[in-house]
Amino acid sequence: MLKTIILLGAPGAGKGTNAKRITKEFNIPHISTGDMFREALKNETELGKLAKSYMDKGLLVPDEVTISLVKERLAKDDCKDGFLLDGFPRTLHQAEELEKIGETINRPINYVIDINVPESVLKDRICGRRVCKNCGAPYHVTNLKPKVEGVCDLCGGELIQRKDDNEEALKTRLDEYHRQTEPLIEFYSKKGIIHEVNGTKDLDELMSDIKEILK
Repeated sequence: MLKTIILLGAPGAGKGTNAKRITKEFNIPHISTGDMFREALKNETELGKLAKSYMDKGLLVPDEVTISLVKERLAKDDCKDGFLLDGFPRTLHQAEELEKIGETINRPINYVIDINVPESVLKDRICGRRVCKNCGAPYHVTNLKPKVEGVCDLCGGELIQRKDDNEEALKTRLDEYHRQTEPLIEFYSKKGIIHEVNGTKDLDELMSDIKEILK
């Protein structure tokens, strides 16, 4: 069965970590807007060049460009059996446009998984989070330590704390999430395709819950 999945959740809910586990389990591509931008820039596509023209000026890439990139990516052959979207859609407008894309390429969204985590837990997760400078692999100072402190298990790269992984930045990101992204929960609830999972569970237990939803 076609598995077209959106992962929802506040910053620090664990979307990236769980996305990697889900896509490996079901052999579907993990698609994030960040990855799409990097790929388009690397391949110097027309959309990539257009996105770069905004990014070089320190401006946000307009919705129209992001949506076009998503449409281009989801139409590729590796998405024919499904895909997982992480970080898109972020707004109701993007969700509505994604519906149109799904109809056009005959790959409508059939699962939305909302990873629910209390804000007090999000703070601990965000402030203790570290990422590999090279490959972007996620770690945490207490919950997901590397084998060697400060060194990525996967590529040996340096582990860093992102500039926005602090309390002040988290508050701004949460405000933005509540204002722009949280309304998607009601949007997809009305369609009967949203499933809430407890993001405070152990990773294996959480994955078991997600597999039960997607089986």
